[in-house]
Amino acid sequence: MDYRREIDGLRALAVLPVILFHAGFETFSGGFVGVDVFFVISGYLITTIILAELEQGKFSIVNFYERRARRILPALFLVMLVCIPFAWFWLLPSDMKDFSKSLVAVSVFASNILFWRESGYFDTAAELKPLLHTWSLAVEEQYYVLFPLFLMLFWKLGKRWILVTLGVVFVASLAVAQWAAYAKPAAAFYLLPTRGWELLIGAFSAFYLSKVNREEFGKGLSEVAGWLGVALIMSAVFSYSKTTPFPGFYALVPTIGAVLIILFATRQTTVGKFVGNKAFVGVGLVSYSAYLWHQPLFAFARQQGIADSDVMVFLALSISSLFSAYLSRKFVEAPFRNKAVVSKKTLFLFAVFGSIFFLGLGLFGYKKNGDVGQLTVEQRAFLSYFENDIPEWKYVIKMGLIEKFRDDCNFYDIPKYRSGNATIVPLANIPKDCHTKTSEKSKVVFIWGDSHATHLSYGLRNELPYDFEVLQVASSGCVASLESKESKVNYCEHSNWFALNTIQTLKPDVVIIGQNLGHDIKRMKSFSERLKSLGVDKIIFTGPTPHWNPSLPAVLARSLPKVPERTFYGIDRGVLELDAKLKIESSKYPNFEYISLMDFFCNKDGCLTHYSSDVAASVTTWDYGHLAPIASRHLAKEILVPRIVKN
Repeated sequence: MDYRREIDGLRALAVLPVILFHAGFETFSGGFVGVDVFFVISGYLITTIILAELEQGKFSIVNFYERRARRILPALFLVMLVCIPFAWFWLLPSDMKDFSKSLVAVSVFASNILFWRESGYFDTAAELKPLLHTWSLAVEEQYYVLFPLFLMLFWKLGKRWILVTLGVVFVASLAVAQWAAYAKPAAAFYLLPTRGWELLIGAFSAFYLSKVNREEFGKGLSEVAGWLGVALIMSAVFSYSKTTPFPGFYALVPTIGAVLIILFATRQTTVGKFVGNKAFVGVGLVSYSAYLWHQPLFAFARQQGIADSDVMVFLALSISSLFSAYLSRKFVEAPFRNKAVVSKKTLFLFAVFGSIFFLGLGLFGYKKNGDVGQLTVEQRAFLSYFENDIPEWKYVIKMGLIEKFRDDCNFYDIPKYRSGNATIVPLANIPKDCHTKTSEKSKVVFIWGDSHATHLSYGLRNELPYDFEVLQVASSGCVASLESKESKVNYCEHSNWFALNTIQTLKPDVVIIGQNLGHDIKRMKSFSERLKSLGVDKIIFTGPTPHWNPSLPAVLARSLPKVPERTFYGIDRGVLELDAKLKIESSKYPNFEYISLMDFFCNKDGCLTHYSSDVAASVTTWDYGHLAPIASRHLAKEILVPRIVKN
C-alpha cells in the first residue's frame, strides 16, 4: 500500500494523549481515547493490506501472522525483559505475583482478560501495573485471529455480503458496548466484544478507499471533514474523564474523528499537512514503542513512591518513553522487519522460545506467590499481616432500609452476589440471629460517599454515644452526587438515588460526606443547600486522607527494621495541596463544616504511619489511603464525635 504521512501523524495524535493521561496530567483527562484511535488505524491498515492481497489472489495466513510477529513481538519482548529485574528489586510479593500473572497473560495475548478480572482500568491499583497497557495489544491480536480468517473464507461471496455481515457485527458490538459501559464497565473497557466495532469502523474505511471507481472528495469537503476529525479527537481528549461511560456511544467521537482524518486528510489539504508534519510523523513512527515503554516507566516510578503531583518527574519520564522508543525502533524493530536480517524461521523460533521463556518465568513467580527472594525475613513477616483481605463492612440494602448485622456473624459463609462495585446480600440468605435488634434511638448520623466515607463507619459506631444510630450509603468508587436516579444497571446512580431518598425520609441529624480526593466548593455549596432544604441540621465534609505510593504497608516494609512514626516519603503532596486549598475556600462559608484529615494525621514532621510498637497491627491506613480500624476510631473519638454531639 502507498505510504501516507498523515496516518503516522494520526498515530502521534493517539499516543501523546495516552502518555500524558497516564502521566497524570489533568488537562488530558480523556487521553485514554488515544487507544480507540489506534484501534481505528489498525483496523484500516490491516484491512487495506488484506484486501489488496485477496484482490491479487496471493493472501497467505502464514505471511499475515509473520508480519504481525515482526511488528509486535520484538519491542514487546524487549520491554517485558527490561521490566523483570526492576520488578524483582522493587515489587513486593503481592505486586510481584500480579506482575507474574501479567507475564503469563501477555505471552498468550490474554492480558485484557486478566486485567478485566483483577480491577478496572481507572482504579488506583491499575496505575501500579507495569504491563497494564498490553490489554489493547491483546484485543487486537484476538481480533486478528478471527478477522483475516473470515475474509479469506467468505471472499468468494463478494464484498457486499461481507460488508453486510460485518455491519451486523458492528451494530451488535456497539450496542453491547453501550449497555456494558453502564452495567459492566470493566468488561466493556477490556474485552473484544465491546471493542470490536472500533476496529471494524477502521476496516469499513479501508473497504471504501479500496473501491476502484470511487469519486474523489472535493477540496472544500476534505478540509472541513478533516479538521472536524481533528476537533472530535481533541474534544474527547480534553473533555472526557474517568467518569465518562466508556466505550459506548461516547467512543464514537474519537473513532469517527479518526475515520474522518483517514478518509479526508491528504497531502493536498491543510489538515493533511498539519497532521503529516515532520514532528507528528516522527512521533508516529515510534508510537508503538513509545506506547510500550511509557506504562512501565510510570508504574515503577509510582511503586517507588513518586506521586502524580511530581509533575516534572512525570514529564521527564514521558520524554524518556519517546527516547526509549527511538532506540527500540532503530535497534530492535527495524532489524526484525528486515527479512534479510531475520529470516522467517528465525522469527518463529524467536516467537516460540520467547513466549515459553516469559510464560515459564510468570508461572514460577505466580507459584511462589510473588516471593522470589527479594525480601528479608523481617519484611516477609511484616507483610504477611496484610495478606488477608480487610473484612467487608456488614451492611446491605433491603427495600429502602439499611440492615445492620452483628460483627461476630460469619459474613463470608452467607450467599451473596456482585452488583457493580457493591456486594449485595439477599436478606433471605442471612440467619435471623445475625440481625441487630433495632432500639429506639433519638439521633441519626448518615454517612454518604465512596469507600473513603465507608472507613469512617467503624470509628463512629464505636465512639458515638448510645443514643446515636449510624447509617451509611457509601459504595466503593461512587462519589456522592445530587444528580442521580433509580437504576438497575448503574450502581453508583442507584446508590446516590437511594441515599437522597433515605435522607429525605429519615431526616438524619447529621450527614457526613466523604470521598477519595475530597470535594470542590461548588459541589459542597450545592450539597449544603439541598440537604438543608430536606431538613438536615448539620452537614460535614471530610477531606482526603494522606495518600501513600504505592501503599503505606509497602512504604513501611521498605524502611525496616527501623520504621518511622511519621514521614513524608511516599506521600502524594498533591493531596496536601488540595486539602490546603479546600480549607481556605471552605472557611468562607459558615453553613457547612470541612474537616481536614490531613491536619489530623500530618504535621511538619510528616504523616502518622502507626500508633504502637506493634506496627503492623496499628498502621493508620491498610493500603494507599483507606483508614485502618484503629485510625478510624482515633479520628472519630478526637475529631468527628466532638463536632457531632456539640450543640
